[in-house]
Amino acid sequence: MNFFHRYLRELQEIQARLPLDRVEEICGVIHRAYQNDRTVFLFGNGGSAALASHLACDLGKGVHWPAKCGADGGPVKPLKVLSVTDNVPMITAWANDATYDEIFARQIENFIQPGDVAFAISGSGNSPNVLKALALAREKGAVTVGLTGFQGGKMLALLDHGIVVPSNSMQQIEDMHLVLAHMIFLSVCQRIAAATDAGVGEERSRVFQRVP
Repeated sequence: MNFFHRYLRELQEIQARLPLDRVEEICGVIHRAYQNDRTVFLFGNGGSAALASHLACDLGKGVHWPAKCGADGGPVKPLKVLSVTDNVPMITAWANDATYDEIFARQIENFIQPGDVAFAISGSGNSPNVLKALALAREKGAVTVGLTGFQGGKMLALLDHGIVVPSNSMQQIEDMHLVLAHMIFLSVCQRIAAATDAGVGEERSRVFQRVP
């Protein structure tokens, strides 16, 4: 078996071991945040930073589009979501003038409120800036959720709801994190759709699943 076949076979084995009940929990947390007009803050480093931005885009735009799909023909309320990996001037200022460990915590401290969601993404679960942001979020009364890998790292103890991808390969962990992010996005959208008129909700579900 060549490298490519082996890599894909290993991915299939990892996928079969994902804790789907915990995925469901995180979907519920984000949906409740949506219902209660709370904000979801996303953060991570490297590939996890890219995924934080990606998921914020999916949740922020995807929940609000198409605009007219409510039972009364009005616009669907958007989900309040922000990736704090995207403000490069702020990140570099904190990293340069204080410490890189503070780049996420210092961005969210003036905004995060009780009932908000701090969504961390870290392959190792040991990134100091992610840990500091989660600790601050807990102090502020936010719900903490996250995606990690390996054995969960130090991050696991700071999460109210966490998913550990059962792998020791950073690349395969990141592969599964993207799959999980899309599952979470689609599930949240379907929950929102289910609250609208049945016919409209079904149409919205088809749109999100890209079913012709």
